[in-house]
Amino acid sequence: MAVSDHVDLATFIEGVNKRNPGQPEFVQAVTEVAEDIFDFIQDKEAYHKAQILRRIAEPDRVISFRVCWEDDNGNIRVQRAWRVQNNNAIGPYKGGIRFHPTVTESVLKFLAFEQTFKNALTGLPMGGGKGGSNFNPKGKSDNEVMRFCQSLMIELYRHIGADVDVPAGDIGVGGREIGYMFGQYKRITNTFEGVLTGKGLEYGGSLIRTEATGYGATYFLQNMLKTQGKDIDGHTVVISGSGNVATHAAEKCHQLGGKVLTLSDSEGFIYDPEGMTQAKIDWVKELKTKRRGRISEYAKEFKGSEFHAGKTPWGVKCDLALPCATQNELLGPDADVLLKNGCIAVSEGANMPTNLDGVHKFKAAGILYAPGKAANAGGVAVSGLEMSQNSARISWKEEELQRLLQDIMSGIHERCAEYGGRKGSKVIDYVRGANIAGFKKVADAMLAYGVV
Repeated sequence: MAVSDHVDLATFIEGVNKRNPGQPEFVQAVTEVAEDIFDFIQDKEAYHKAQILRRIAEPDRVISFRVCWEDDNGNIRVQRAWRVQNNNAIGPYKGGIRFHPTVTESVLKFLAFEQTFKNALTGLPMGGGKGGSNFNPKGKSDNEVMRFCQSLMIELYRHIGADVDVPAGDIGVGGREIGYMFGQYKRITNTFEGVLTGKGLEYGGSLIRTEATGYGATYFLQNMLKTQGKDIDGHTVVISGSGNVATHAAEKCHQLGGKVLTLSDSEGFIYDPEGMTQAKIDWVKELKTKRRGRISEYAKEFKGSEFHAGKTPWGVKCDLALPCATQNELLGPDADVLLKNGCIAVSEGANMPTNLDGVHKFKAAGILYAPGKAANAGGVAVSGLEMSQNSARISWKEEELQRLLQDIMSGIHERCAEYGGRKGSKVIDYVRGANIAGFKKVADAMLAYGVV
């Protein structure tokens, strides 16, 4: 069989499985995209001949290395770290660094794959990458986190650069960790360049970067609702997570008139039937960023609220849902409950928080459903704007950045709507739209380069 001959979806996914044994998250991400792309490229011979989809589903490189560091008791600790550089067809690799015990090569490959399409959707010149370590920053002192970050950068610095690969923060990596890593990069290379985003404002960071992912997911939700003559105002909202993305999604939903009922962490979720005020959301931000506490403390602080241990919030009746915690947190049975309870829209603040069963159920029901590669692209969009500011040695005002973020999210919505519509149907398939729009931009660039 010639390499340009077409294969069916099942055969393609079988090949992905064989090439990536023991990597279920990565295979899941590729499957979700391929389900839409195969239909789109059926009559486009150039993509088949150049094996574009297979090449995108094979990272340019996966760098794996050990990180040795010393804890406060003098014990030598050894972690594993990776940087996955998936595709740089439209710009330098761009994607976060995650510190969490669940980090594996499979998780990072799925994130880098998703990041490739997400970055393409923003309209900014950024390729897709992702990195991280199974290091757990929870319970560690500042000095322990600093020693780990510095040790990690001793190897990572060889593989990144302002025009090569620009990492950012992610789960477990906030301003503290970015600061330690950037300081070590600067120390090793003797250069001050925009090699990391999510930096502090004092040394090249951008305004609204902290808010961008949560705000962006809410703006995308707002854009979807507008297509049906609806708005966030007056609707009940269920949100998972209680970190940066979740709290800022809650903040923007509240500002737009929504009634936010829940937040969660790995121990369970809190339900506030009165709805969260700005003061309550600010309290959660301080709890998580400064005191590094657990969401269960919310129920002790605010009377009338409840903490449900070991559960996710998807059983709470709501109009709108924003999963903002982590991958595969919203399963098929959870989707059934949300639909039964009358949920009309889901906007993903996290990366691939809904498993394939849940995705299929949302799509079959015809509700407004935005995948993470579209809905949570606000964070990387503002990271891209931070790169621009670093390159030009300037800082833009908050008003300008807020306008640019809203424009970018509106543009992503338009691109998804363009490719997600079907003749004879008023329902927009945002998953299909995001996959095709992102794929087409990257694929056309790859075609222009030839076989490289």
